[in-house]
Amino acid sequence: MHVAVIERRESGSEPGDKGTLPATENVFHGVVVDPEALPADPGIFDDQLRRSLLAWQSEDYRVVWLEIPIARSALIPVAVAQGFVFHHCEPDHVMLVNRIQPDAVVPFHATHYIGAGGLVLNSRQELLVVVERVHRNRQPNYYKLPGGALLPGEHLVAAVVRAVREETGVETRFRELVGFRHWHGYRFGKSDIYFICRLDPLTQEIRIQESEIETCLWMPVSDYLAAESVGIFNKRMVATALGGAGLVSSWFDGYGTPETHEIFVSMRQDAYEA
Repeated sequence: MHVAVIERRESGSEPGDKGTLPATENVFHGVVVDPEALPADPGIFDDQLRRSLLAWQSEDYRVVWLEIPIARSALIPVAVAQGFVFHHCEPDHVMLVNRIQPDAVVPFHATHYIGAGGLVLNSRQELLVVVERVHRNRQPNYYKLPGGALLPGEHLVAAVVRAVREETGVETRFRELVGFRHWHGYRFGKSDIYFICRLDPLTQEIRIQESEIETCLWMPVSDYLAAESVGIFNKRMVATALGGAGLVSSWFDGYGTPETHEIFVSMRQDAYEA
């Protein structure tokens, strides 16, 4: 994530004054360098950055955030030589940070993957399951719930409906959030949160995503719960869904907007009502 940036309003110098690199101050008394103002020449940048750090240190700023676009990647060694370390990267830039104050708090960037699985039960008590191509040679068949990772800016409900449609061709409607697991040490040293969502099928015809899915079928839920190849987590999620103990998608007036926030709450009669 990027640190929230605001223009400094009170009297006094901006972080870009006195010949330093153009920058703004964020709400945590940190400096955010303007990436559009970075010079292309590493020698010029070395001089500007050195003078900038001295000026920012004298004004008791705590952290410097330096976004270097890929077109200016030659500046990275210069910044590292002056005490900057990597924080995160995107396809078009890398973000570096320098703690001017050694005790300054620098938030982590991405610490978790977020995914969602669709628990789709039809009126015949059949469960929609898939065998991924990566597990096609596993015996017995490794049946799992269809699902996938959330895309940037995508809500959980939209993501699980999309993932099920892409893998199986079945259209669904969100009913409730059944549960989730939190797993450390997943991929690239990051953690993973995976939500299981109860979905109602709107269609029955299966059209598999052949690039990723080897097999897809409607399986009697009793067979799924009895299958030795099905993990205990998925079995418990299916059993929980059958008991109707999930959280439904809801909304609170005055809390953000539906475009930026999602809420899941219990609809038990004894649940708190504001």
